[in-house]
Amino acid sequence: MADPKKTLTASEISEAAPAGWTLDGEQLTARFATGDFATGLALVDRIGASAEEANHHPDIVLTYPEVTVTLSSHDVGGITSRDIDLARLASGHAEALGVAVGEG
Repeated sequence: MADPKKTLTASEISEAAPAGWTLDGEQLTARFATGDFATGLALVDRIGASAEEANHHPDIVLTYPEVTVTLSSHDVGGITSRDIDLARLASGHAEALGVAVGEG
Protein backbone atom coordinates (compact mmCIF):
# COMPACT_ATOMS: atom_id res chain seq x y z
CA MET A 1 0.00 0.00 0.00
CA ALA A 2 1.24 3.49 -0.85
CA ASP A 3 2.24 5.76 2.01
CA PRO A 4 -0.83 8.02 2.49
CA LYS A 5 1.39 10.85 3.76
CA LYS A 6 3.85 10.82 0.84
CA THR A 7 3.30 13.50 -1.76
CA LEU A 8 3.17 12.21 -5.30
CA THR A 9 5.11 13.58 -8.25
CA ALA A 10 3.32 15.09 -11.25
CA SER A 11 4.20 11.96 -13.22
CA GLU A 12 2.78 9.65 -10.55
CA ILE A 13 -0.39 11.72 -10.40
CA SER A 14 -0.77 11.70 -14.17
CA GLU A 15 -0.47 7.92 -14.25
CA ALA A 16 -2.83 7.28 -11.33
CA ALA A 17 -5.54 9.95 -11.57
CA PRO A 18 -8.85 8.97 -13.16
CA ALA A 19 -9.74 10.39 -16.57
CA GLY A 20 -10.93 13.98 -16.47
CA TRP A 21 -8.99 14.99 -13.35
CA THR A 22 -6.36 17.71 -13.77
CA LEU A 23 -3.46 18.81 -11.63
CA ASP A 24 -3.36 22.50 -10.80
CA GLY A 25 -0.47 23.29 -8.48
CA GLU A 26 -1.07 21.24 -5.35
CA GLN A 27 -4.69 20.40 -6.18
CA LEU A 28 -6.43 17.73 -8.21
CA THR A 29 -9.69 18.96 -9.76
CA ALA A 30 -12.58 17.60 -11.82
CA ARG A 31 -15.89 19.02 -13.01
CA PHE A 32 -18.85 16.71 -13.30
CA ALA A 33 -21.56 17.75 -15.77
CA THR A 34 -24.62 16.70 -13.76
CA GLY A 35 -27.14 18.39 -16.04
CA ASP A 36 -29.47 19.25 -13.19
CA PHE A 37 -29.36 20.28 -9.57
CA ALA A 38 -30.94 17.11 -8.11
CA THR A 39 -28.35 14.85 -9.75
CA GLY A 40 -25.59 17.18 -8.56
CA LEU A 41 -26.92 16.98 -5.03
CA ALA A 42 -27.03 13.17 -5.22
CA LEU A 43 -23.42 13.13 -6.43
CA VAL A 44 -22.31 15.47 -3.63
CA ASP A 45 -24.08 13.23 -1.11
CA ARG A 46 -22.28 10.12 -2.38
CA ILE A 47 -18.90 11.81 -2.48
CA GLY A 48 -19.51 13.20 0.99
CA ALA A 49 -20.28 9.75 2.38
CA SER A 50 -17.08 8.36 0.85
CA ALA A 51 -15.09 11.31 2.21
CA GLU A 52 -16.44 10.74 5.71
CA GLU A 53 -15.61 7.04 5.51
CA ALA A 54 -12.07 7.84 4.38
CA ASN A 55 -11.71 10.76 6.82
CA HIS A 56 -10.37 12.79 3.89
CA HIS A 57 -12.45 15.73 2.78
CA PRO A 58 -12.51 17.46 -0.61
CA ASP A 59 -13.68 20.94 -1.48
CA ILE A 60 -16.96 20.57 -3.37
CA VAL A 61 -18.88 23.25 -5.25
CA LEU A 62 -22.43 22.42 -6.34
CA THR A 63 -23.93 24.64 -9.00
CA TYR A 64 -26.45 24.20 -11.75
CA PRO A 65 -25.52 22.18 -13.83
CA GLU A 66 -22.23 20.85 -12.47
CA VAL A 67 -20.24 19.75 -9.43
CA THR A 68 -16.59 20.72 -9.05
CA VAL A 69 -14.44 18.60 -6.74
CA THR A 70 -10.99 19.69 -5.58
CA LEU A 71 -8.67 17.37 -3.67
CA SER A 72 -5.45 18.07 -1.80
CA SER A 73 -3.78 16.67 1.29
CA HIS A 74 -3.37 19.92 3.19
CA ASP A 75 -1.51 18.20 6.03
CA VAL A 76 1.41 17.38 3.72
CA GLY A 77 1.02 20.19 1.17
CA GLY A 78 0.36 18.18 -1.97
CA ILE A 79 -1.39 15.28 -3.64
CA THR A 80 -1.17 11.86 -1.97
CA SER A 81 -2.62 8.42 -2.54
CA ARG A 82 -5.57 9.53 -0.38
CA ASP A 83 -6.48 12.07 -3.04
CA ILE A 84 -6.16 9.56 -5.86
CA ASP A 85 -8.32 7.06 -3.96
CA LEU A 86 -11.04 9.64 -3.33
CA ALA A 87 -10.88 10.86 -6.94
CA ARG A 88 -11.49 7.29 -8.10
CA LEU A 89 -14.44 6.96 -5.74
CA ALA A 90 -15.90 10.28 -6.90
CA SER A 91 -15.55 9.26 -10.54
CA GLY A 92 -17.20 5.92 -9.75
CA HIS A 93 -20.12 7.66 -8.07
CA ALA A 94 -20.49 9.95 -11.10
CA GLU A 95 -20.44 6.99 -13.47
CA ALA A 96 -23.10 5.20 -11.41
CA LEU A 97 -25.31 8.29 -11.76
CA GLY A 98 -24.66 8.59 -15.49
CA VAL A 99 -22.70 11.83 -15.02
CA ALA A 100 -19.88 12.79 -17.36
CA VAL A 101 -16.58 14.10 -16.03
CA GLY A 102 -14.89 17.00 -17.74
CA GLU A 103 -11.59 18.62 -16.99
CA GLY A 104 -11.22 20.85 -13.97
